[in-house]
Amino acid sequence: MMQSIIATIDVVLLTIQDDRLCVVLSKRDKEPYANLDALPGGYIHAEEDRDSLDAAVRILQQKTSLIPPYLEQLRTFAGASRDPRGWSISVVYFALVNNDLIISSQQPGLTICPVDELRRLPFDHNEIIETAVDRIRNKSQYSSLPCYLAGETFTLPRLQKIYEACLGEGLNKVSFRRKMDELGVLEEIPGQTESGGAHRPAQVYGLKSEFKNQLKLLERGL
Repeated sequence: MMQSIIATIDVVLLTIQDDRLCVVLSKRDKEPYANLDALPGGYIHAEEDRDSLDAAVRILQQKTSLIPPYLEQLRTFAGASRDPRGWSISVVYFALVNNDLIISSQQPGLTICPVDELRRLPFDHNEIIETAVDRIRNKSQYSSLPCYLAGETFTLPRLQKIYEACLGEGLNKVSFRRKMDELGVLEEIPGQTESGGAHRPAQVYGLKSEFKNQLKLLERGL
């Protein structure tokens, strides 16, 4: 008798906490690995989900109560040994969200853990997270991707710390500001500054409107 293949979605939800790149884990409520922290995930519902993106949005809402400003398909992980229940395939997404939104969601069972302090997780979730971290570190070298971790408004010093957390290394202030000017994704928020302590107040910025809610496809799942 042929065994059915398990088809699931997993989401690597990344955020910045205490200037460190972190991943959001969700406590499993079913076997296998009940009560252990793992990536938010779930089965694909063929009768409900129009595609894997729909499934990812639905599962994120159910497990975290969040709709992230950025969601991207990462990779498909498949094999006979990744799940004790049998041969399985998981379409994996990675999402970026500001830490304040995670805290305000007050969803029980969520844990925020620095990506460089992860213990052994169920299934192949450590490998999946490593793949997502490699993706964001690569893209952070040339794109505006880390901006989606910063929230609605932010200062350039704050944004530089986010880039540094994503890259895992420090950045030159002048070079960083030149890079952001070249990307052309930011706009000043008129009349808004933040106190810089001993330094002069820092200008507050936000993403230009054309770069907000980048994945319009998310609207289909709302």
